[in-house]
Amino acid sequence: MKGFKFAGIHAGIKKNGLRDLGLIFCDKPATAAALFTKNRVMAAPVILGKETIQKGLCQAVLVNSGNANCFTGGQGLLDARATAALVAKEFDISEDLVMVSSTGVIGAPLPMDRFKSGIPQLKKNIHTDSLEDFAQAILTTDTCQKIVKEKGSIETPQGPKSFSIMGVAKGSGMIRPNMATMLAYVLTDADLTATDLHRALLAANERSFNRITVDGDTSTNDTLLCLASGESGACIREGAGLAVFQDLLEKVCFQLGKMIVKDGEGATKVIQITVRGGKTQADAFKAAEAIAHSNLVKTAIYGEDPNWGRITAAAGRSGALVDPNKMDLYFEKIPLVLKGCWLGQAAEKKAALIMKAPEINIVLDLNLGDKTDGFLFCDFSENYVKINADYRS
Repeated sequence: MKGFKFAGIHAGIKKNGLRDLGLIFCDKPATAAALFTKNRVMAAPVILGKETIQKGLCQAVLVNSGNANCFTGGQGLLDARATAALVAKEFDISEDLVMVSSTGVIGAPLPMDRFKSGIPQLKKNIHTDSLEDFAQAILTTDTCQKIVKEKGSIETPQGPKSFSIMGVAKGSGMIRPNMATMLAYVLTDADLTATDLHRALLAANERSFNRITVDGDTSTNDTLLCLASGESGACIREGAGLAVFQDLLEKVCFQLGKMIVKDGEGATKVIQITVRGGKTQADAFKAAEAIAHSNLVKTAIYGEDPNWGRITAAAGRSGALVDPNKMDLYFEKIPLVLKGCWLGQAAEKKAALIMKAPEINIVLDLNLGDKTDGFLFCDFSENYVKINADYRS
């Protein structure tokens, strides 16, 4: 990716010897846009990030895993500022151009000595080819790195200009769509204004990260940051060019979101629930959200049981306008309920075979209008309980 370098090291924040401190560095200040958690219990780096992003510029992003720097009071905010200052000094840039993120256990103070010794090591290891080291350094209970790369092209008076978008994320538990439920960093070498970048990120987030859930739990540290270096020479300002960029950005964000759901703590299956036929957009959203968050639905899917009653009941309590006598329910293309009537054991046996697949599509048609919405979610296994029971051990 033109204009960006990366590093990821083990600084000693985690006890397991894995990488736990990462850095994204831009050759020059990049146009920046960001979205943050809506949780009122905000981590110190989120509070600081909301201040820093106001300028619409960023040159360095420091991320640590193993410690959330949340619920750490005034000292936590001082520590977040101090880590940004350490990066600024080491790379000889303005402190105002440094974003910081943290993820891990809530309530413990940052081990500042690890940052003081680790940040110089990041500088020694910074390289254009070290993206995977960075991706590893930001993980917590994740079982895999999450990296997506895409290329696009726009038409200009000088001919076609190509550009790239790349995304890296972490997320496995504490995942609920209430902004952008994870840490995610999306980089592009296209040239955009801060206003256009923010607008594009907001729309992409709404159709990707805001439509995923693992456990319905909104984190205190969620951050989605997008940086545009402009190094490709693809100047995107209006019309068709912005539309092309928007489509590619949404593609990257959706793929990252799906990776997060697939890597959900204890997950064995990924499910796409689509609710169509809503009278309003809000109705379609509410019904899909309630189904995706239902533990009874999630456990049934883990048990490979096409328990249609749990799905229709979740829609019924969602607050959406529904009429049980008009509902249709499909597992893939197999109808299980039509106009509110169960189609019997034969249909259920066909649906049960579909439940064995690692990815499942479920469609609920409310037959009350023309609005559609949907969520990506995962099943709920006993391993989710084990992972979170042992998290601080």
